[in-house]
Amino acid sequence: MTEAQVAQMQKLPLVMISASPWRILIYHPKWSQLRSFIAKRLSKGAVFEGLGNVASVELKIPGYRVGCYYCLFQNEKLLPETVMTDSEHNPSEYVVCFLGGSEKGQHTFRLELDKYVQGLKNNMNCEERGLESHRKSYLSSWFEDVVCPIQRVVLLFQEKLTFLLHAALSYTPVEVKESDEKTKRDINRFLSVASLQGLIHEGTMTSLCMAMTEEQHKSVVIDCSSSQPQFCNAGSNRFCEDWMQAFLNGAEGGNPFLFRQVLENFKLKAIQDTNNLKRFIRQAEMNHYALFKCYMFLKNCGSGDILLKIVKVEHEEMPEAKNVVAVLEEFMKEALDQSF
Repeated sequence: MTEAQVAQMQKLPLVMISASPWRILIYHPKWSQLRSFIAKRLSKGAVFEGLGNVASVELKIPGYRVGCYYCLFQNEKLLPETVMTDSEHNPSEYVVCFLGGSEKGQHTFRLELDKYVQGLKNNMNCEERGLESHRKSYLSSWFEDVVCPIQRVVLLFQEKLTFLLHAALSYTPVEVKESDEKTKRDINRFLSVASLQGLIHEGTMTSLCMAMTEEQHKSVVIDCSSSQPQFCNAGSNRFCEDWMQAFLNGAEGGNPFLFRQVLENFKLKAIQDTNNLKRFIRQAEMNHYALFKCYMFLKNCGSGDILLKIVKVEHEEMPEAKNVVAVLEEFMKEALDQSF
């Protein structure tokens, strides 16, 4: 990239919103230090419109680095607060920056931030009056709308979070009653992020959703009419209870970005356990000792009830593996009966 192109980037309108330390601050769009940093980052590689990037930046306070999400997008309409008299640049191009947390923390929300910037673009396409103040409010609310929902759900449900984790992991439908729109949106966001959607085969996920619906005939119902939400038809297991405690431990630190990382670790562990069980099942097709290993793994992993349903759906068309799963189901049923 030539010096002229870098200089051209430095003229792009810069809308920068910060949430560090957990406060919303709107800085002047001509903050040259940040603009120079963004221009250098953009010059190092290909930048695609609408696809954000994350970096770590040092601003104002020496030695203090903050996560910086930045995204280039194009739009016909101009944000009033970024009008510039220089006619050399394209007024339809913008760089939106969100500052807060660490680089790693911002990375976990990159896809959500991409969608959030797309929402800004959609707002700019509207013709109605009064949308300037709405856009400003939209930009300054990024932290509350994108980062904080998981934290709010954890603080709302506390120990009952185990029921929500179990519903997400088992693809059980959830119905929220007597709730305001913000709380309902937070709960649905949590369930979406906590599920294994995109991490296991799409056909498996669809079949599992159908199987869970047919098996239970009931959704998990969350009644939010009182200060403490009440659950009906909810399930849990030791795996979800252990991870619920991990979330509550994270709440003591008060870092909203931490909850997303805990949630990603929760999903990673679930996927690892699922893959281990699949490997044991393949071995058990020819080895009785491996069948015993399958049983012991299911018994000790804490989420055997859910894992068995996942592999049952995946191995439905494989006779040998299907027989192994049937035997494991019988073993687990006997173990459950003996525990009562």
